Amino acid sequence: MKNSNQNQISKITKDELGPAYIVETYDPQLDFTGYLVIDNLNLGVGKGGIRMTPDVSALEVFRLARAMTFKNALAGLPFGGAKAGIVLDPRTITLEKKKAIMESFARSLKALIPRLYIAGPDINTSEREMQWFAEANGNWKSATGKPANYCMDAFGKGDKKCGIPHEFGSTGFGVVQASKVAAEFADVDMKNATAAIAGFGNVGTFAMKHLDEIGVKTIAVSDRQGAIYNPKGIDYKKLIKIKDSGKSIFDYKDAKQIGREAIYELKVDILIPAATPDVINETNYKKVKAKIIVEGANIPMQEKYEEYFHKNGTLIVPDIIANAGGVISSYAEYRGYNPKRMFETVEARIVKNVRTILSASKKENRSPRKVAMEIGKKRILSAKRRIF
Repeated sequence: MKNSNQNQISKITKDELGPAYIVETYDPQLDFTGYLVIDNLNLGVGKGGIRMTPDVSALEVFRLARAMTFKNALAGLPFGGAKAGIVLDPRTITLEKKKAIMESFARSLKALIPRLYIAGPDINTSEREMQWFAEANGNWKSATGKPANYCMDAFGKGDKKCGIPHEFGSTGFGVVQASKVAAEFADVDMKNATAAIAGFGNVGTFAMKHLDEIGVKTIAVSDRQGAIYNPKGIDYKKLIKIKDSGKSIFDYKDAKQIGREAIYELKVDILIPAATPDVINETNYKKVKAKIIVEGANIPMQEKYEEYFHKNGTLIVPDIIANAGGVISSYAEYRGYNPKRMFETVEARIVKNVRTILSASKKENRSPRKVAMEIGKKRILSAKRRIF
């Protein structure tokens, strides 16, 4: 495992943007390895979530940190890009051990936090884990996405700055705002549109909720077990009730079961990949039939596949603008905003960014990612690296 991880680190490309720091931690008592990559600090302290998966690698964490560098720059936030990962399958450990691991990881990075890095939720980490992380680190600003009832007076400060958990659904909400703008450019009527959501976690559930509110019909949903499909639409309220009870989406009886990969091949107006990286890849990209792909997940496909879709008339909204709702929410918490102001900020920034980038893409006949990366790079390189 160690040699494999070393090989992954050696594959990380260094360039004019970074990475600034690559940190590997290991706790011999709890037997876990963790990674932190702080990619760029030009615009501010590194910001990005912590994921906990059995196959997360230093290279994956770097790719995610680089995406955060651009995501923060494009959202106009005073943050650099960073990401962290813990190599572990949380399904194989007790809640007590998970808490001990999050606390150990926080303590191991204490010299860097929150001076160079601020944590946040990601795959298999949530508001609960962010509270554990902040408490172990001893600094309110060490993590965002903390519980709404967890306030700054926990550290004896006296005032009432409280957490804004990602469980409020800021990322999924932002994905739908991006979808609405994309629909304008693709001449798709959202009131008669269909959608497929690959991944029914925090991002996917809230994306479905907000699509349902504006009349979009979600006809397919998937999770790690597989997918369900009903061309007449899936009832969001019934499905979320099943999920909240701890049951599988397969317990939704008014849809047929299909293979997990089949969801990417459905003919829909909007496809939202909202789970793990690289789900659209060499094996399936030519089978995708959606008119619009809004990247709810981080790096759901490589840039070469985005270029293919652009050339073939499929509108792509890249992750670095589409799913920025989470980090914009983090900024709102960092500034002490209330949830109402947070949602207003997410909507305003995402709508503006998506419209700006898709307009330039259409005018210049370049893919949205190329346009976004150019804008982001100019912002990053025009700022000198901060000294913290």
